[in-house]
Amino acid sequence: MSELSKPEEDLQDPGEAQGPIEVPLLEAEVGESASHLASCYPASSSAPMEALPQEILDRMIGKLMKFLLLKYRAKELTSQAEMLNKVLRDNQEHFPVVFREVSVCLQLVFGVDVKEVDPAEHIYILVPILGLTCDEMLSDGVGLPKAGFLVLVLSMIMRFGDPAPEEAVWGALRRMGVYVGSEQCVFGELRELLTQVWVREGYLRYQQVPDSHPVCYEFLWGPRAYVETSKWQVMAFMCRVNQRALRTFPFLSA
Repeated sequence: MSELSKPEEDLQDPGEAQGPIEVPLLEAEVGESASHLASCYPASSSAPMEALPQEILDRMIGKLMKFLLLKYRAKELTSQAEMLNKVLRDNQEHFPVVFREVSVCLQLVFGVDVKEVDPAEHIYILVPILGLTCDEMLSDGVGLPKAGFLVLVLSMIMRFGDPAPEEAVWGALRRMGVYVGSEQCVFGELRELLTQVWVREGYLRYQQVPDSHPVCYEFLWGPRAYVETSKWQVMAFMCRVNQRALRTFPFLSA
């Protein structure tokens, strides 16, 4: 993930095919915050990976991550052949390992599923997890995918009882190393995102606790969250995360 903050001239080709969506814009949005995320993203152990120097592996993962995020923004299909020709090039023999790691990270961090729609030609589409539409504004070239973080917040609210005390949610995020007001967070300013943006979009409700002295606030699921997904789907997704990824993504283990 730290490789997302580095300029890559060899990724200009897919950017040119995507009109106003450009690689420098993605790099600017990720910036130094990707380095913070990188410290929480060690590659899972496997024999093929151990044969590669970590720096080379990180570079390949970063290149493919950037390429697929641009494809997701542009709502374009991609193929194994395109990924090999435009991204990995001289490292094509490592494609299965790199593609697997990138697919898991896209799903768990950004909430993007990489689905094969044509097994014969190995063509893929990138879609938000659980059918959430919170990333539709990405077509305007603004922001990184946030569906994965939204699912995490919705699961926290469930854990704390729905409604969930505001301080309990902030505390859980702090234990994961994600702080309100931190300039390193890849998802922007958290307080604004949770108390304004997602409230305005209908995914969350943020309200004062009745008769609270001193005044305190709580989070609830919003009406749009109930329309697009369900508590059962969110719980099932988080169970899959717990089963297969906590060792790979320790920042999710809090």
